[in-house]
Amino acid sequence: MTTTVIIPSRFNGPPQSGNGGYTCGLLASYIDGAATVRLHAPPPLEKPMQLRQLQSGLVDLHDEDTLIGTANAAPWQLDIPAAPSLEDARRGQQAFCAYDNHFFPHCFVCGPARAVEDGLCLHPGPVDDWNLLACAWQPAANLLDGDGMLTPEIIWSALDCPGYFAAAGKEQPPSLLGELTGTIFAKVAGAEELIVFSWPLGPAEGRKRRGATAIANQQGEVLAASQSLWIEVKTRAS
Repeated sequence: MTTTVIIPSRFNGPPQSGNGGYTCGLLASYIDGAATVRLHAPPPLEKPMQLRQLQSGLVDLHDEDTLIGTANAAPWQLDIPAAPSLEDARRGQQAFCAYDNHFFPHCFVCGPARAVEDGLCLHPGPVDDWNLLACAWQPAANLLDGDGMLTPEIIWSALDCPGYFAAAGKEQPPSLLGELTGTIFAKVAGAEELIVFSWPLGPAEGRKRRGATAIANQQGEVLAASQSLWIEVKTRAS
């Protein structure tokens, strides 16, 4: 089956391309259970693309002849730490390191230049140290469906950027999402403030860094989680 999809300009990551988490969520929504989504090229904004469900179970996304992303079902295994309290999440948010020097300040998920009714405004910072980052999240009403729930694309968006800040640590090298493995455990209601927390998954491997992210309610129930792979962007000096 082939479906035409368009990523609205609201859901950008870098200025001229779709947010990685949002794009991954588009593909993952066609797979039951946990999924691994790999991004192969920057997703264009406001342009019709072809999303295909293949008999093999693979889902792919093309911009004409360019392969944008692929997704398939994945086994799920991740040790998730206890969710911090809402108070600790708010404290971590105050320690966010990129309020003034963000590489993509208009990113839909974590850009500090986005208004709260327009972006997700997820700004995770160290709770006590760089082994656990967190922030509070009150989703905007215009992101909810008719039942007051967040759609998979928005949940996967929230599972994206916080993993970068945990994976990158104090150094914060400019990086792009290469792969996201995630799962949604329960419906995510947008009526109450949520807790988003992230943590690193091991040391850097050359230009590769890995992080994990989870979304929890105020009772500490984990509603969704992800593991992310980040590729450091080469600069002219490197």
